[in-house]
Amino acid sequence: MKLQQLRHFLLVVEEGGFRAAAHHAHRTQAALSASIKELEKTLGQRLFESGNKATLTPFGETCLPKIEQFLNSYRALEEDLKAAAAGDKGKIRIASVPSLVTKLLPSVLVEYSKKYPDIEIVLIDDNAVGVANRLLTGEVDLALGNCTSMDQTDIDFTPLVSDPIGVVCLKNNSLNQLKNQSNSQTKSQRKKGLKWTQLVTQPFIYNGTCRLLENTPAAVLNRNARYTVENITSLFSLLRNDLGITTLPKLAFPSNEPELVWIDLLEPALDRQIGIFKLANKTISPPAQAFYELCIAYVQDHYLL
Repeated sequence: MKLQQLRHFLLVVEEGGFRAAAHHAHRTQAALSASIKELEKTLGQRLFESGNKATLTPFGETCLPKIEQFLNSYRALEEDLKAAAAGDKGKIRIASVPSLVTKLLPSVLVEYSKKYPDIEIVLIDDNAVGVANRLLTGEVDLALGNCTSMDQTDIDFTPLVSDPIGVVCLKNNSLNQLKNQSNSQTKSQRKKGLKWTQLVTQPFIYNGTCRLLENTPAAVLNRNARYTVENITSLFSLLRNDLGITTLPKLAFPSNEPELVWIDLLEPALDRQIGIFKLANKTISPPAQAFYELCIAYVQDHYLL
């Protein structure tokens, strides 16, 4: 089994066909097909169904994540060795949910770069599931995200901040006015906010973080959602056009947003536990370990939500 054969297999899957994969690999389609056939012969099973659509067989589906994990680990090793050979002092790869990339990580990176100016940093932003997958497949050294997105047996998780969940709507929405009215009537109440029962009359927009509402009374909002949006840019576009309301962690809400408002969700009171992850069964590089320790110390000493 050759490394190039594994790369060709993954390329066919990524490109969706043998012709596109051959073009990308600068090989003839016949040569690439022969490479795949040799791999299938070595493994003793077909990887693709007959035809030209590059549909994986059940065996191919089983092989795909294993080959992806191996190639990601090999790529990371290759990059580390090349950096060492070139005299560089190292590289770290970090995956993070977007809200931390915009609000928390920049300050940490400033401090890290002061102490380790020669370390190259590759920063990848992704959703919670994508961040978890990138860490588990070895594509990155460290990850920052929600602790519920990973299997606790496979990772070491260190909590950093508790990120409260709130309601997001237009500033002129009746919910914002209702929040202000209800709190003016209860001056002894410390925290302004809304109950989930006050949201049911509004069109609800489901986003990836709304899974935090599951197993609470507010889960009915998810089940009755009018829209489902995964991309944060699309989500804010719908919100600004008054197509509904949603719930978001506070860190995911822009601090300088002119049209929308974030309001505490008081019932149920929910938090997203944000932390830094590393694989439990793998020793990370010294530069990655230094970042891991600095990130924890910096957030504990400086960061206030």
